[in-house]
This record gives sequence, C-alpha cells and structure tokens, in this order.
Amino acid sequence: MRKITLSNGETVEVECLSCAITSGLVEPEGGVVVETPYFHAHQDVAYPIRGLIILASKRHIKCLDELTESERLDYINILSRIRKAQRDVLGIEYVYYFYNEDTTHHFHTWMVPRYEWMYEFGRSVESVRPVLLHARNKMNDKGNVEKVMEAIRNLTEELNK
Repeated sequence: MRKITLSNGETVEVECLSCAITSGLVEPEGGVVVETPYFHAHQDVAYPIRGLIILASKRHIKCLDELTESERLDYINILSRIRKAQRDVLGIEYVYYFYNEDTTHHFHTWMVPRYEWMYEFGRSVESVRPVLLHARNKMNDKGNVEKVMEAIRNLTEELNK
C-alpha cells in the first residue's frame, strides 16, 4: 500500500491510484468526464489547465501492446471523441499526448492542451513539464480553478450525450 496525497489535499492509501480511480474507490476532483467498458477519463486538477484529460485503462496493465483488440479499438475511439470535444467545446486547437511505460500507475495517456501562454516555455515536448509546474504553482487560484471545473462540466456533458 502507498500513501498518496490528492490534489485536494486528501490522503489515501491504495495499492495503485489508477485502479482506485477507475474502480470508483477514489473519485477524481471534478468527477469522471467519460467512461467506457475499458477506459476512464478525468482531469488531474493538480495541474489546473482547462481541458487537460487523463485517459486510463481500467485493466491494470503498463504497455500499449498489452491492450486486447477490443481495448485498442475502444482506446482510439474514446481518445478521438475526447479530442473532438476539446476542440468543439473548449476551442482547444492543439494537444500534446503523453504515455509512458515506466510509470507507477498503470496505462494512461495525458492529453495536454496547448494554449498561447505556454509558448513562453517553448514549443517542444520539453516545455510540458515546466508548463505543468507553472500551472500547479502559479495558476491554482480560485478563478482559474473555477474555469477548469467549468471545462470539466462542459466536456462531461458533451461526451455523455
């Protein structure tokens, strides 16, 4: 078991945070954006960036090549639907996608929107970590968090029609 402090300051003790979230044991702040038989999408509000979505497999696996054929089809379909909603509902023009296999959580993809303010940190993949840290450390004010929560509600509504 590991003790993990969530973005809202609450501490939970779980074997795997992704398993706890996808099973409903731990509810992500802002709730579930969309869920399929194989995947679960939510925003990591520890990084208050409008439209930043984490798409996690419900099954405890680490690598893309471990997905079954049904999971692969579901993954690309829900990833595409989320991306379309980011564009249509939130006006997000560009997104960086990240997935790594050496994570302590199981298979998940980060969908990180690119906003104009982020370009001061650069335009490459190397700029993403400084962007995330800037958001966590400098954008965690009430006004921005309200905008993030509104974006979560808007994406949730669009993706669950």
